[in-house]
Amino acid sequence: MGNLGVNFYESASVILFGIGFMNLLLQKNLIKKFIGLNIMDTAVFLFLAAKGFVFGGSAPIIVDGITDASYYVNPVPAGLVLTGIVVAVSVTAFSLALVQRLYQHYGSLNMDVIMRKMKEEEH
Repeated sequence: MGNLGVNFYESASVILFGIGFMNLLLQKNLIKKFIGLNIMDTAVFLFLAAKGFVFGGSAPIIVDGITDASYYVNPVPAGLVLTGIVVAVSVTAFSLALVQRLYQHYGSLNMDVIMRKMKEEEH
C-alpha cells in the first residue's frame, strides 16, 4: 500500500485496463466491445505517459552542456503515445464501419444473434 501513492498513474492505468478488458469480454453489443477496447487503449497511453514523466524534469534539449540524463523527460513514450493514438483512432473508425455493415446485413449488434444468423446462412 505504500507505493500506491507513488505509482498512482500506473495503478489507475491497470484499473482502467481491467475495466476495458472485462467490458470487452462480457458485453454482447459490438459498440460496447469497442468502447472497452478504447478504454484499454487509453489505459496503455496513460501508463506510457506516466513512465516517461520525470517530476521536475525538463525537455531533453541540451542548453548549457551535458547534464545528468535523469533530469530530462524521456521523449520515447510521448512518441509512442502519439503514434498509438493515431493507430487507435484509425482502428476504431474502421471497426465502426464494419459494425455498421454488420448491422445493415444482420439487423443486430448482439454478437450472439449475429453468430447465429451467420451459421444459418451457411446451411
